[in-house]
Amino acid sequence: MSAPQIPNLNSLRRGGLRGRGRGLADRAAGGAGRKQIDHDQVVRNTDNDAATSRLSAIEAGYLQDPFARLLTTGDGVQRRLPLMNRGTYVRTTGIDRIVDTFLSSKPPGRKQIISLGAGSDTRYFRLKQRNQSLDLAYHEIDFAANTQRKIAQLRGPLFSQEGKALCDLDFHAADVQVSQEQTALSSPDYSIHAQDLRGLRKEGIKLTGIDTALSTLIISECCLIYLPPEDADNALEYFNQTFPPSTSLAIVIYEPIRPFDPFGKTMVRNLLERGIQLQTLEKYSGLEEQRQRLRDHGFIATSEEPIAGAEAADIDTIWHKWIHSEEKERIEGLEWMDEVEEFVLLAKHYCICWGWRGFENDLVWSPLLQTLQTGG
Repeated sequence: MSAPQIPNLNSLRRGGLRGRGRGLADRAAGGAGRKQIDHDQVVRNTDNDAATSRLSAIEAGYLQDPFARLLTTGDGVQRRLPLMNRGTYVRTTGIDRIVDTFLSSKPPGRKQIISLGAGSDTRYFRLKQRNQSLDLAYHEIDFAANTQRKIAQLRGPLFSQEGKALCDLDFHAADVQVSQEQTALSSPDYSIHAQDLRGLRKEGIKLTGIDTALSTLIISECCLIYLPPEDADNALEYFNQTFPPSTSLAIVIYEPIRPFDPFGKTMVRNLLERGIQLQTLEKYSGLEEQRQRLRDHGFIATSEEPIAGAEAADIDTIWHKWIHSEEKERIEGLEWMDEVEEFVLLAKHYCICWGWRGFENDLVWSPLLQTLQTGG
């Protein structure tokens, strides 16, 4: 699955947030004399939209990410509306905060991150640029078409030169191995897996290089949402069963929510007009449903595992509670945003959900919960 940022604020706006569709709903649903849309291809293609949205936020000063341009195809940046740039910023900042919380957890030493549907995501490179001595095993999983493209970019002349200068990464080094099909890459600290998530549990897949003894964080940014509910649940259960209770495990999920109110119905309809189906949205439609989902897959305190839990917050809450006042002032000063009410509506229809189990204590996670109540 690709698209760590899709469906995003731009997708909804372009799809006709105010009802400006292009009559694609019948084609998305199929019909007499019409070619059925390849939904896997639609999902794979959303990564381009994701990369453009991220570049827009970077160009406007919301985010610092010198790697995004190196992994984005095409020329020029399509500037998104201010509310879209802010949405990209809040989502990225919120997930980064959870990633940093995980990396600071005990015990110290090497940790592992598994990013589902990573697409052109740059988080690993940003982490390495910030701390080149970071002891981290980072794994990305995606469709073969997307992994092949990313590997070509990583080993291409642009990234080979600038990426090495930015964070001393060399994907032509002797300890980097690439599969014959150029769809998989492995190195001591960074690996790319060409794998359809729908087959993980059903086919008993064993992902090469995953260390089940390492403290691990799983990231899903608008990835599991594309799977049928059974397959999405199977993917979560695959990781729950892969990592034993003795291994500390955390997860963060970013997804749309609240499809049943008027705005949510418009959101779903506009995405369907683009052939995008959010297959788990109805089952995990709200914050409590998202929390329960994680509890059902091991992120729940028990007598045997007292240090565990699950929490969720919508993007509007993340903006108000997790972003410091000084940073809010900086963001609000970047662009004039006259669509404040529209941003709030959009932000309330996306959430970040996270869970943890097997850690030494709750202290590392409690500040995130406290700031949801107090702010800052």
